[in-house]
Amino acid sequence: MYKPLKFKNKDQSMFLPTLKERVDHFFDERQVSRHANPFMIFKTVLFLSIAVSLYVVIITSVLPLFMQLIAGILLGMTMAFIGFNICHDALHGAYSSNKKVNKALGFIFNIIGANTYVWNLTHNIVHHSYTNIIDHDEDIEIAPGLIRVNESDKINKLQRYQHIYAFFLYSLTMLSWIFRKDYLKFFKKNIGNSHVNKHPGAEYVKLFLYKAIYYALFIVLPLLLMSLSWWQFLIGFVAMHLAEGLVLGLVFQLAHVVEDTEIRHADNNAIHDAWAVHQLKTTANFAPASRL
Repeated sequence: MYKPLKFKNKDQSMFLPTLKERVDHFFDERQVSRHANPFMIFKTVLFLSIAVSLYVVIITSVLPLFMQLIAGILLGMTMAFIGFNICHDALHGAYSSNKKVNKALGFIFNIIGANTYVWNLTHNIVHHSYTNIIDHDEDIEIAPGLIRVNESDKINKLQRYQHIYAFFLYSLTMLSWIFRKDYLKFFKKNIGNSHVNKHPGAEYVKLFLYKAIYYALFIVLPLLLMSLSWWQFLIGFVAMHLAEGLVLGLVFQLAHVVEDTEIRHADNNAIHDAWAVHQLKTTANFAPASRL
């Protein structure tokens, strides 16, 4: 029988209410919005405009072949920026106070290859509930057997060289996502140690429909409209997704799999910290003062 993992620490019971009170005070005192500020809106328009422009430039073949390849790499990176700058916040309901705006911006996730429904299950629900907990948070299961993220795990011979090949594996993130990950997660009965109830019937249709739209935009139309051989297209397609995957992979790891964060095992199906305290112990901020 499935038993949800519990966070237990009565001594920390006031941590989350106190934290919420201080956060509320921060916004009230400075009279600033909790949602997207003008710079965030500018960034949204900028990234979406760059992505559409690069796509049109590539699909119309107005550039020399080598420059099309460069444009493809830039498009991949831009789609990664859209994913974690715009869609991530929108799907958390944080971008806007208007649910329709969040839904519309979150929907872009489907257009750039990911599935919003699967993301909600794996990221919003499971990952943020059980961050960095072995056998619960599948986000830290990075190429099992190839990449070791928990220093308490036994290291195999291959993993002694993971500092050499890890970046290449990170770059495969998006190729795996568009062809494998969403399907695998959708049809699993458990994500980590969390039981997945029956999906709504409409989500089966959406999964395949949105994937078909992505394949049409980034495989079918380029092959039909561009004067490329299949191998030239393949080089561009793979290069774009390797660039996108590397950016996403690095950002994912920097948030949770670094020296100062904890990767934990549950003790008798429990974590001996309050949930909010656990979040701080397992999550890292990075480059908070960087202008870039």
